[in-house]
Amino acid sequence: MAEQNQKQQKPQQDVNQLIKVRREKLADLQANDKDPFKITKYDQTHHTTEAKAIYEEHEAKLLAGRPEVNVEGLDEQQKKDAINADYNERREIMDASPIHVSIAGRMMFKRVMGKASFCNIQDLKGNMQIYVARDSIGQDSYADFKKSDIGDIFGVKGYLFRTKTGEISIHAEEMTMLSKSLQILPEKFHGLTDTDTRYRQRYVDLIMNKESKETFIKRSQILSSIRRFLDGQGFMEVETPMLVSNAGGAAARPFETHYNALSEDVKLRISLELYLKRLIVGGLERVYEIGRVFRNEGTDARHNPEFTLMELYQAYTDYYGMMDLTENMFRTVAQEVCGTTNIPYAEEMIDLGKPFERITMVDAVKKYAGVDFNEVADMAAAKKLADEHHIEYEDRHEKGDILNLFFEEFVEEKLIQPTFVMDHPVEISPLTKRKPENPDYVERFELFIYGREMANAYSELNDPIDQRERFAAQEEAFAAGDEEANHTDEDFLNALSIGMPPTGGIGYGIDRLVMLLTNSPAIRDVLLFPTMKSLDKKDQ
Repeated sequence: MAEQNQKQQKPQQDVNQLIKVRREKLADLQANDKDPFKITKYDQTHHTTEAKAIYEEHEAKLLAGRPEVNVEGLDEQQKKDAINADYNERREIMDASPIHVSIAGRMMFKRVMGKASFCNIQDLKGNMQIYVARDSIGQDSYADFKKSDIGDIFGVKGYLFRTKTGEISIHAEEMTMLSKSLQILPEKFHGLTDTDTRYRQRYVDLIMNKESKETFIKRSQILSSIRRFLDGQGFMEVETPMLVSNAGGAAARPFETHYNALSEDVKLRISLELYLKRLIVGGLERVYEIGRVFRNEGTDARHNPEFTLMELYQAYTDYYGMMDLTENMFRTVAQEVCGTTNIPYAEEMIDLGKPFERITMVDAVKKYAGVDFNEVADMAAAKKLADEHHIEYEDRHEKGDILNLFFEEFVEEKLIQPTFVMDHPVEISPLTKRKPENPDYVERFELFIYGREMANAYSELNDPIDQRERFAAQEEAFAAGDEEANHTDEDFLNALSIGMPPTGGIGYGIDRLVMLLTNSPAIRDVLLFPTMKSLDKKDQ
């Protein structure tokens, strides 16, 4: 046991010693008036990929028409000499018209070789090899560079060249340490693979894992594309309250907090819906919001208690108009961000280019479960069917609730390609307009892709009398034990009483869309800082 403890302690002791050495190096820099933390800015002229592209373009112009070296018929030494002579001639041409750049980034590799060394600098766009020679940057600077560590941040000024191995590099003329890294990065070739650490220390994950950085760059591009699309459709982006007295608009438990200044308990919003509809009442005919919402629920591969939601509302249209808008939006964003509408996800290829399938919930259950709810007479018959199919339900559940349970059990996971599931039962849709020809169902759809709900949309209920009755039914459900039921919102009812035009609305989670377009299996992979249980102090 004692031997095992010694083995566990030794790696930590080694790390502590390395950290101690780094702190000593920093102290030495500070004692010699070279404190990197006193530097406030650096003139960065290019990112690494931009510098490489500029050099390649410059090289193509200066070396245009120059043939490749011909080594046919030469022995090995003659080949080597001919290739070396050709390289030197090319270097002479390029060096006569040098391109000077100034880049900045984190040193990820260093190889010291006497009077000359190589290192690799990583920035936002990529990485670049740096040739560091004592005669070029000076003896003192070179001595400081030799003492530097992986993870230190440098500014590099110099000119571009291509090495004999063909790698575009910078011949450093000035090396400036901009920040001293006092912590040890994970080992280069294995990166950061522990998922829990990746989520808790996303800053290290972004440094070590190129794929992770690309995911979050793409997330930003997705948000920009959504905004461009909606702005182009005449929508106006707005902001609505996060702290609310009545958290409605979705079936979820809210987080609760206290507003000291008002001496009032408030909740964090679970949806954007009710305030956006108030704006439709106010005459803002097309509005959308992209913002954080908070739901007091568990975490899994698709759920995080706080997440980013996009909701929009458009006056004078219905859920068919919302279907068209949703389909065009998903297709446009995929094309802009991914360059294609054929999106690989897990083992499937998702086709966002062809028209999305449309099917009612009743027909979907009939197709995949073999049960036709049009033939189910009442709640008792529905519960009998549920018993026969081993579907659990609660005493409070109505016929429409049972239909939804059948859908979740038998249909959802089979909807791989984009599918609009339409016409939900009224029992599970308290804010949706009834279908005029069949008031037991509502004008609502959910978009499913890869067996997952991707969007939810309605022909919005604008009848204040009907809405009050729906709220009353929700209050009864809450009293019967449904903690996710909505509560009556009197101010919202007042807004509807003033008059809301026929309106269509859509809501979808940005995070799930990012998961789809980046082929990410878990929601935590697309959240920069996902919700995690706090570590004990001894584990930090």
